[in-house]
Amino acid sequence: MHVIATTAELDSFCHRIQTSRYITVDTEFMREHTYYPKLCLLQIAAEGEEAIIDPLANGIDLAPVFALMADPKILKVFHAARQDIEIFFNLAGAVPQPIFDTQIAAMACGFGDAVSYDRLVKDIVNLDIDKSSRFTDWSRRPLGQRQLDYALSDVTHLRPVFEALEAKLAANGREHWLTDETKILNDPGTYQVAPEDAWRRIKIRNPKPRTLAVLREIAALRELEARSRNQPRNRIIRDEVLADIAASAPQTADELARSRSISENVAKGKFGTQILHAVKRGVTSDKSNWPVLETGQKPRRGREPVVELLKVLLKLQCEEYGVAQKLVANMSDLDLIADDDNADVAALSGWRREIFGDAAIALKQGKLALTMHAGNIVPIKL
Repeated sequence: MHVIATTAELDSFCHRIQTSRYITVDTEFMREHTYYPKLCLLQIAAEGEEAIIDPLANGIDLAPVFALMADPKILKVFHAARQDIEIFFNLAGAVPQPIFDTQIAAMACGFGDAVSYDRLVKDIVNLDIDKSSRFTDWSRRPLGQRQLDYALSDVTHLRPVFEALEAKLAANGREHWLTDETKILNDPGTYQVAPEDAWRRIKIRNPKPRTLAVLREIAALRELEARSRNQPRNRIIRDEVLADIAASAPQTADELARSRSISENVAKGKFGTQILHAVKRGVTSDKSNWPVLETGQKPRRGREPVVELLKVLLKLQCEEYGVAQKLVANMSDLDLIADDDNADVAALSGWRREIFGDAAIALKQGKLALTMHAGNIVPIKL
């Protein structure tokens, strides 16, 4: 096993694999104490080449890796890629291109929802991965041999997993099924939180527009503060404290100090002043621009049984076609379909409509029924 700790070694490794059709990629990172994930290890494998890269090594420059990630001729293979891609986006300012996510591919190949890497390795490669190093503090040095073996296994076994899934997708003509899901991973917006939208992450009781207007301002302030300090949001101010401040809308430092976890020193300090200014901006902002949460209409009578039937149909169709339910439709989709035959949901377009959407509408219109046969539920056309 080779652990790369210098820029020269890294440049040489990346040069050797730059003609590969694909590379498998994984990262080990920590983010318990930071806003941005801290990259601690980077593992890359290609045919005949594999290495662990130490991004914490003194003086190492990851530019050769970033160039590799941007090379359109090399397919980058990840498993559950979102957090890995977020790291590259934060460090290099770009999403690796092109990408292949084996977790998404596995859903299209009938391995179930959000299948784990170790299960895929077991099912496809027939190997059991030693999980004893899963909760390692990857920022500590030196790392032991078992930890390095575990880290490298995340890309070495990923090669046969990828090749098996790629072949199965081609055999089933399902390569295009991954397009919609991959679009989300390819979108830089997936990895960015606009400060003005940070409030949407926070649960709040009695979400009145005025309260939400204040929450929008103070949540944006917390987001920017967390970034500048590189600390987790809840270490700056916890969500529930933000919700309390939004509801009470304090106007003075003394009123702010009555909020949970806000000490008098903080309330009367620089950050407390910034909070009070944010509260004022929210309260005095144009009412026509205050946020409004959709409460949803009261479900019509008989709607819930329709949704339950659609759930059964979804399960039947996905079993029939060997695809994960999550990839076809979610509960929100079923709710909308129950109310509207022309609902604007992915399940009623493209390949999803072919395997589920048309059947769902037929069921609603009385052209399809569910019945029992030989102990199983089966759909029958009417």
